[in-house]
Amino acid sequence: MAKILVIDDEQPIRASLKEILEYEGHTVAEAEDGMEGVVEASKSKYDVIFCDVKMPKMDGLDVLDMLESKAVNAPVIMISGHGTVETAVQALKKGAFDFIQKPLDLNRILVTLKHATETEELIAETKMLRKKVHKSKSHPIIGESKAIKDILQIVDTVASTDARVLITGGNGAGKELVARQLHNGSPRKSEAFVEVNCAAIPKDLIESELFGHEKGAFTSAVKQRKGKFEQASGGTLFLDEVGDMGLDAQAKVLRALQENKISRVGGDKDIKVDVRIVAATNKDLKLEISEGNFREDLYHRLAVIPVEVPSLNDRREDIPLLVEHFLNLLSEDHSIVMPEVEDSAMKLISKADWTGNVRELRNVVERLLILTPRGEKITDKIVKQFAHLT
Repeated sequence: MAKILVIDDEQPIRASLKEILEYEGHTVAEAEDGMEGVVEASKSKYDVIFCDVKMPKMDGLDVLDMLESKAVNAPVIMISGHGTVETAVQALKKGAFDFIQKPLDLNRILVTLKHATETEELIAETKMLRKKVHKSKSHPIIGESKAIKDILQIVDTVASTDARVLITGGNGAGKELVARQLHNGSPRKSEAFVEVNCAAIPKDLIESELFGHEKGAFTSAVKQRKGKFEQASGGTLFLDEVGDMGLDAQAKVLRALQENKISRVGGDKDIKVDVRIVAATNKDLKLEISEGNFREDLYHRLAVIPVEVPSLNDRREDIPLLVEHFLNLLSEDHSIVMPEVEDSAMKLISKADWTGNVRELRNVVERLLILTPRGEKITDKIVKQFAHLT
């Protein structure tokens, strides 16, 4: 059941709403004017707020402004006996969830309240999922090897600038992690980090994905759409597997980097963008250039700061640290008490051939965590039985 605040200068209206809502099992508090309502909403957390438009001291539209300034996030349902379309539109523009006219209709109140509480639940769930995803993707770079220390030094030096960075390395080596650490250490960290996997998008759609399109630009373009460059403006655009991008798209990306402008597919208007580019690839781009698959001028634009992420096989001294890190992270996700790893088991893991790099190691650690009997250590026997190492 919801905790609700009713802000209205008319006592009969407050009493009527309170009676209806409490009958439905909700908890209701009252405020007799806008100023009192803002104070009450600021000191206690409410799930929904009903607020009159016309009130002494502070009207409902001013209440909306004050609630926003005080970071009160509860949905606000405006109520008014003098409602006009203009007032309703103004309230909705200021962030009101809905607008109900007096005399109040019982069914309309309950339906609107249901929608408001369901929306808040979805927003809370979305925030939780986003935090979980961000946590899984944004953990720090783990390792004490010289190669990792060198990368961390470059990241610390370069992150605060807008210099373009080209990250190379095998699949699963941690290229995206380096890109995110560059973003998180930059002045752009509060803005968007937008990722594009150039290998996963068909060549005939990559330009629309990067630059957007105008309505009617092609058969399925039923409405205007912003591309990744616009979505990332002010933040960082991560071009993953940039070596798989077609030559036509490469030419447009080069223009965007040179002029800080893009144009949507089917459009003739230049749109300014402010984007930091970080690119990554598992290909040898110099070989791709020699074979005519990648533009040399684009390579030099992207590779202002080159960073090579070593394979896991080339930094085996980091494996125990990574195993402990993944066990800690995954045991929390799966609500499992983190098991100890016997030395003999860790030696087997450290000597294995990790062709899939850190991503493969994470998958194996998760498998061992789930399949190890609760309360027992991860032994070499368990590793041999479940890890399928080579």
